[in-house]
Amino acid sequence: MSRLFGSVRSRATLGATLVVAVALVAAGTALLLSLRANLTGEAGTRAERSAQAVASELAARTPLDKLSGLDAEDTPVQITDEDGVLLAASEDLERITGTGTSEVTPAPGRSDADDDRDGDDDDRDDDSLDPDEIAPGASFTNGTATIDGDTEDYRFAAVEVETPDRGRLTVHAGAPLAAEHSAVGTALTAMLIGFPLLLGVVAAVTWLVTGRALRPVEGIRREMAAITASEDLRRRVPEPATHDEIARLARTTNATLAALEASVERQRAFVADASHELRSPIASLRTQLEVAAAHPELLDLDGAVEDTVRLQNLAADLLLLARLDAGERPAGTRVDLAALAREAAAGRERVTVEAEPVEVSGSRGQLARVLANLLDNAERHARERITVTVRREGGEAVVGVADDGEGVAGADRERIFERFVRLDAARSRDDGGAGLGLAIARDVAVRHGGTLTAGAAPAGGALFALRLPLAGRGPGQPPGLDR
Repeated sequence: MSRLFGSVRSRATLGATLVVAVALVAAGTALLLSLRANLTGEAGTRAERSAQAVASELAARTPLDKLSGLDAEDTPVQITDEDGVLLAASEDLERITGTGTSEVTPAPGRSDADDDRDGDDDDRDDDSLDPDEIAPGASFTNGTATIDGDTEDYRFAAVEVETPDRGRLTVHAGAPLAAEHSAVGTALTAMLIGFPLLLGVVAAVTWLVTGRALRPVEGIRREMAAITASEDLRRRVPEPATHDEIARLARTTNATLAALEASVERQRAFVADASHELRSPIASLRTQLEVAAAHPELLDLDGAVEDTVRLQNLAADLLLLARLDAGERPAGTRVDLAALAREAAAGRERVTVEAEPVEVSGSRGQLARVLANLLDNAERHARERITVTVRREGGEAVVGVADDGEGVAGADRERIFERFVRLDAARSRDDGGAGLGLAIARDVAVRHGGTLTAGAAPAGGALFALRLPLAGRGPGQPPGLDR
């Protein structure tokens, strides 16, 4: 059963069919009950009119054998006294039920004279009805009557009438329920035939419509399975030419694939560039050690130490980038950027700091690394002076690092933040580094909810602006890298 209804299409069809079935059964039941109640009420009204007519004749002192209501062929009538003794009945009535008496033949010895005497006795009773008065309203029962050998269901109405000569009499008159049974039976037959057909149509239409609606989903699933099997992230899932949820799903899936492709390509490029960058200091260090092993007097100890330090720094940068790519977030401690800027500028001769106390939330170690990388970059390009400013601007803290060098061309102001990128003026690995400093600085800024951009300084050089949300203003950051 779980496999039979394991698809969205089958479950939607089953659900729609069940809902329509419940609605049809409820509506059909209400219709049948309403139809039966209306037809039964109409039969009761006809029976009451017949009983009232006979009661009117009795109130007018019409003899029992002269009552016109007893001659009706399809309306059985009984007249009983207070003791339930049958006084008169329809001529062709053979059997009756539901009126309180099953007699169809008047009791022997009853005559109008007897009725007169009974009426005299009744006059002595304190009854609620006055002489010749017909009781308002009627009571109703269901029963059967056999007339000329035919037995049918009837709706009986009982009307009381007070007569001066016969006392209180009860007139039972019936109306056939054949029309009610026929109408209810016809309606029930139509429902038993029509409802299954209608449910079949609903199921078929739901199956077709659901299948058509889910067809793009199946196309997306097949393409995703093919992409997974081929590991070709350049492929994309088909996007239906609609504006519904499935089209948005396809667009989101393609956007995810594009981001995944970019991430994989970036990771591959990162691994290739890292291997290339590591190869040079390792090869240089190995060469120096091999020369020293053969000719100890030619050992360049300073060069070996410099290559080792460079290799150590490069490994540390790669490890930090790997941790940032893994999604680690900075710790949410308060950091005074003014104090941090003065610490980073300490020991640097050409650096001037103009700072006001500004606190942000983040990792002190990572933010110190950003400032150190920006100052290292500025020192490589500045002619005489580097200026560090820290100020508030709205709900942000802004740190500016400006130099008086040649600056950065507009076309390169975004490219310099890519990993392993060195502009022509700094392509020497000895002087320009590995090209990871600015990339690390921007990644740290983004992890802190801020930005890092490059622009033109007032003195004509480069201006790097670090913007971070003030402490308590930005979104809370979960614990992340150690300070």
